[in-house]
Amino acid sequence: MAVGLQVLGLVLGVVSWCLTSSCTSSQVWKVRSQAESVATSQWQMEAHLQVCRALMILSLLVGLASIIVSVLGLKCTKIGRTSEHVKDQIALSGGVLFILSGLFTLIAVSWYAARVIHDFNNPYGAVRFELGTGLYLGWGASCLALLGGSMLCCSCRKKYPTPPARQFSYNYSNSSRGPSIYRAAPASDNVSTKAYV
Repeated sequence: MAVGLQVLGLVLGVVSWCLTSSCTSSQVWKVRSQAESVATSQWQMEAHLQVCRALMILSLLVGLASIIVSVLGLKCTKIGRTSEHVKDQIALSGGVLFILSGLFTLIAVSWYAARVIHDFNNPYGAVRFELGTGLYLGWGASCLALLGGSMLCCSCRKKYPTPPARQFSYNYSNSSRGPSIYRAAPASDNVSTKAYV
């Protein structure tokens, strides 16, 4: 079951990376609110647009790293002599990277959408724009990345090994003058059994 969950998480992550790439290269992040064609691209020089661009590129880089790490951490791949515990940790790292990539995409797309909605509701704006298909691609990509990363993280449940039974051995010998073990004398009826500290 864990192998299927890992493979499904990886497939969702790869699809989300492809959608993020399509979203980043899309020129249709906003469209004119009337029946006109596409007006502007997202790569203008405003500050929030540059931050959105940086977040999308960072999301692509983190997503690519998470794909590589996740493939190395799958239980169905054999690379070297890695133990199951190490492979679980590698897959968990890949899942966390997928979640981080999805969060970067979600922040960038949602921030850009909030600015488009704010500008649309501005009564002094000359031209009004609506949300474009690039934003919907970004939201879909972020959802798939979060879901795929969560599946990879859930497939790596902690398995605590049972600790070995504790066996104590004392090396006590009468012949040496080493450490000696003192035992309390048995209680008798005529002696008080109260212990004073």
